[in-house]
Amino acid sequence: MRFIFSALLVLMLAACASQGPTTNSNTTASNPASQQAVADALRKTSAAKETIDVDQGSVDQLTTPDPDLWGRIRRGFQMPDLQSDLVDMQVNWYAQRPDYVQRMTERSQKYLYHIVEELEQRHMPTELALLPFIESAYNPQALSVAKAAGMWQFVPDTGRTYNLKQNMWQDERRDVLASTSAALDYLSRLHDMFGDWQLALAAYNWGEGNVQRAIARNEAAGLPTDYQDLRMPNETRNYVPKLQAVKNIVMNPQAYGLTLPSIPNHPYFVTVTTAHDMDVDVAARLANMTPDEFRSLNPSFKKPVILGATQPQILLPFDNASAFEHNLKAYTGNLSSWTTYTVTERAAPATIAQKIGVDPDTLMEVNKIPAGMRLKPGSTIVVPRSDDNDDEDISADVAESAVLAMEPDVPDTRKMLIRVRRNQTMAALAVRYGVSVGQLKAWNRTHRDRVAPGQVIVLHVPVGKALPSEPGPERIAASVQGGGVERIGTRVTDTKGDSRYDKKSGRGHAEVVKVSDSAGKGKSGSSSASGASKGKTSKATAADTSSKSSKAAATSRPKTAAKAKKGK
Repeated sequence: MRFIFSALLVLMLAACASQGPTTNSNTTASNPASQQAVADALRKTSAAKETIDVDQGSVDQLTTPDPDLWGRIRRGFQMPDLQSDLVDMQVNWYAQRPDYVQRMTERSQKYLYHIVEELEQRHMPTELALLPFIESAYNPQALSVAKAAGMWQFVPDTGRTYNLKQNMWQDERRDVLASTSAALDYLSRLHDMFGDWQLALAAYNWGEGNVQRAIARNEAAGLPTDYQDLRMPNETRNYVPKLQAVKNIVMNPQAYGLTLPSIPNHPYFVTVTTAHDMDVDVAARLANMTPDEFRSLNPSFKKPVILGATQPQILLPFDNASAFEHNLKAYTGNLSSWTTYTVTERAAPATIAQKIGVDPDTLMEVNKIPAGMRLKPGSTIVVPRSDDNDDEDISADVAESAVLAMEPDVPDTRKMLIRVRRNQTMAALAVRYGVSVGQLKAWNRTHRDRVAPGQVIVLHVPVGKALPSEPGPERIAASVQGGGVERIGTRVTDTKGDSRYDKKSGRGHAEVVKVSDSAGKGKSGSSSASGASKGKTSKATAADTSSKSSKAAATSRPKTAAKAKKGK
């Protein structure tokens, strides 16, 4: 009897255990964070077959019994076929360009196996392995005019949403492993949202919000909500037909006069990791590869050094991984020849290069600093290592938070407001203040060639530059670039006290300009007052010469001030 009871108890526990994963699965399906965790776990599980820690382990020969990757892809097709004139048009387009198809499919050999592995782990249709043909022609370095990057063409915001790092060291939108994982996460989410792969693909191209609104419009009009029935841009209208066209070619390339390159059904690349900083050129040499070959598999590394602190995933061809492991363990030289330097003050690259003793051209080339730019304080730049820090790797803090901030290397300027007191040309003003007519028109957002008396002109002049003392313009106020208004006076009025009446809006506008910034008087303020005194005397002048003149200006025109307040 005791044995029977124990057996029943074991069966009950087993039943409970078998029900546990179902409950967890339901919870996961309703929790986006849990979905992300599951996707990350799946990625690690599948990538683990291809990952070797060269500091600890060794490269195994990874092979599979099925020699044909194309056949494996065909067997995984799950999406319903789309038949339309657009599909036929796209198939004909590819059939007429066999050289393009050849280049595109040969380029895909490096990445297809990994993507198919990922799709099979997630039980997703292998048609999605063909999507990078449409997005980027399987080019991980691709960059669109909309700033979408990588094989899967992530724009910056969506990339950040799916945890693709974008910093000065690395852009994971171009990383083969990270971008593939993120793209499949996104596509899986879209399929869960729409319950249809064609609508999910439309949302991947056009955005889920746009697809949802298109569906809502059709529902309101009593129309079908299938992919082919929605109103959408031409690019999205042709998106799924393009994928169907590639699918048709993969299914039967001979029918279209095309030949697909043979792709072995084993990993093209192996992922190796190391905890040490390593130059890209050194890594390529250890793997018996050219730098270009190395970067084709590792396009996310933006600098000449790979940081060990970021736990990098270095992809190497299947046949080169063993050579990399052997050469690295036998290597006795310095793995990295680069370190970082943090800029403490605003300065031009040449000034910084001279200060730290490096070649200016090298500093600008490595950090991709355009000519005519200067660095802001706090910027981190990559510089050659010196003899006293050969063993120092770049820290994890720098790897995570370093930024490079630049600005045009032009003199600091201050903004001047000048009231013109006589009819004159823009050319005359430009000559007087040493600027171009184009600059003057751009600052004032005008195409006119003349200015009228009483008109206020915006002018930008270098800090410290003396203004002309000849009669004519009256300076109203100035502001230093990057700061507030430099106070010249509390109130400046026109030589005439009458206000204008705007017939269109019915409001009066007094010719009064107020400067309300609380900044104190400066040298430019006193020079402004002296400059104004050399011209014609107005009834109220800039009141920074003395408090007495300020009171006089305030009391001499009470009606004008009242009109200005009312006009507001």
